[in-house]
Amino acid sequence: MKYLAEFRDGDIAQKLAREIRAITTSPWAIMEVCGGQTHSILRNGIDQLLPPEIELIHGPGCPVCVTPLDMIDKALAIAALPDVIFTSFGDMLRVPGSDRDLFRVKSEGGDVRIVYSPLDAVQIARENPAKQVVFFGIGFETTAPANAMAVHVAKREELKNFSMLVSHVLVPPAIDAIMSAPGNRVQAFLAAGHVCSVMGFWQYPPLATRHHVPIVITGFEPLDVLEGIRRTVQCLENDEARVDNAYARVVTFDGNAPAQALLEEVFTVTNRAWRGIGVIPASGWRLSDAYADYDAEHRFNVGAIRTTESAHCRAGEVLQGAIKPSQCEAFGKQCTPRTPLGATMVSSEGACAAYFNYGRFHTLERATSVA
Repeated sequence: MKYLAEFRDGDIAQKLAREIRAITTSPWAIMEVCGGQTHSILRNGIDQLLPPEIELIHGPGCPVCVTPLDMIDKALAIAALPDVIFTSFGDMLRVPGSDRDLFRVKSEGGDVRIVYSPLDAVQIARENPAKQVVFFGIGFETTAPANAMAVHVAKREELKNFSMLVSHVLVPPAIDAIMSAPGNRVQAFLAAGHVCSVMGFWQYPPLATRHHVPIVITGFEPLDVLEGIRRTVQCLENDEARVDNAYARVVTFDGNAPAQALLEEVFTVTNRAWRGIGVIPASGWRLSDAYADYDAEHRFNVGAIRTTESAHCRAGEVLQGAIKPSQCEAFGKQCTPRTPLGATMVSSEGACAAYFNYGRFHTLERATSVA
């Protein structure tokens, strides 16, 4: 616990909060990209420590939440097929599709299993040669190397009964899209430390320069987040559009070179739809041509599935930072963790779940429109 406790010191947190208040002279709107950071902010009351001039806007950094509805429906269609073992991390099982979720498919007889690593799914394929084993590969750059390794191992071992349903998304194009959106109000970003631990932050300086915004890489513990905010405010107050690494104990400029090499081999960049946001050009990965035989979307011919989002769920606006969760009419009423209308109320990193779990039921007066 030592290495956790030292980043949760209340006295140091108060000191950082005082420093932030002391250097803040103007209103600033800062977006934390990652849903893990959103939960840390709300769980630890960081938003309540900040001066009123600082507005935190919650970004689309929850991989479960931004997985598009049609991809969920494709997963449901595959999981319901006979002779298929459908594997996924647990947080995907309760994400609602058009009319059900993976738990419902499981209750109806589908062989749906929770795994803790994509390599667990490869092992299941080895043990069940008569079954088609599918892994639901979602997430940002953080989870992509392990998913790439699973496909790489399956190909090396010539496992013909393993495939992956891929819905990977990338952070830098999302930042670019947010900053380019009409009516954007975001003035700075807290970048996700775990993404940068894999990819480094060599992609970020051009974004900071192009959009004239500071981007500060930070972690997820309370002191990490507060230090990230302090550095961000300092940059804003000094009109410095630069990248600052506040998570140097984990993140380097170049990142993890072997992981990036594997990603380049297994995946190729593609346009990707983000739930509630729409298609962002060159914002995702799909399997490269060399690994196309392991693409579950093609293997099971579900590429034509198209869906329409529920008119009652405003998760898309939440993901864009256009509204706070508590400004949705269904929040805490029709939509709760037990009866979710959207993925943002289901995911352990979803903004709606964070607001519900940590009691942020109030409606904020300040507008938070990004798009």
